[in-house]
Amino acid sequence: MGNGTVFAVVGPGAVGGLLAWLLHRAGHDVVAVGRPATVEAIRRDGIEVRSELFGDGVERIPAATEVPAGASVLLATKAYGLDDVLPGVVAARPAEVISFLNGVEHMEPLRSALPGVPVAGASIAVSALRASTTVIDHRSPFVRIEAPQAAAGFASVLALTDAGPSVRVGGSEAEVLWAKFRLLASLALLTSYWRQPAGPALSEDPELTEGVVREVVACSAADGVPASELDLVRALRSVPGGMRTSLQEDLAADAPSELDAIGGALLRIGERHGIATPSLARILSALGSNA
Repeated sequence: MGNGTVFAVVGPGAVGGLLAWLLHRAGHDVVAVGRPATVEAIRRDGIEVRSELFGDGVERIPAATEVPAGASVLLATKAYGLDDVLPGVVAARPAEVISFLNGVEHMEPLRSALPGVPVAGASIAVSALRASTTVIDHRSPFVRIEAPQAAAGFASVLALTDAGPSVRVGGSEAEVLWAKFRLLASLALLTSYWRQPAGPALSEDPELTEGVVREVVACSAADGVPASELDLVRALRSVPGGMRTSLQEDLAADAPSELDAIGGALLRIGERHGIATPSLARILSALGSNA
């Protein structure tokens, strides 16, 4: 079904593992690319997904520590993992690369490292958690992928469209990335700061929440993607009150986190464009970022 295309999912964690599982289940030629221990576990056990939307099942997905030459790459690592995997992606001379990384700063290094290769930044909205190295709980009643118009012809976008997720193609890459980043950044930073789920974190200090919304929207506009504070507030209010964010969980566990890719990025964008970001700076300072 893949018309000879091999899809390499780099970073087969909760999101990457789910995408690999969906593509493989739909009959595509997929390789999960990860660290040796992860690869060994996937080779032994396959990837198991538990999902009300897609059903439960195990897919025996081939796994490797290296990206197959000429593959169509789906990049699904955490933002801080990009430096580790980029040399391997470059060495494979991929046919195309679609990135699902959070944030907005990763596209420039990705493009610089891959001259002549079609590269696109997409976003994914999904709640999925790893119960173990090879077992993924898909918790949201959706998997929504947004890809820029420039990626309309990507083999990976076409394959994902027939594999089960809701895929919407349109707009510029900056619009696609910022649409997710505005909501993600506001939510992740406030839940992490208050160490509370979304509901209490957003209502704890209305002035701080307003400040974060104002500064995030100003950074988005300065980066070429105008947005409305009211729209962002509405989006935040629509989030389930009990929701926790992965940034919040990672910081609580003292694990590597995307704090710099999320909060640090906003401070750098603000600084670059002369935008004051006192609310964001207060949160970053409290969370111990060096950004």
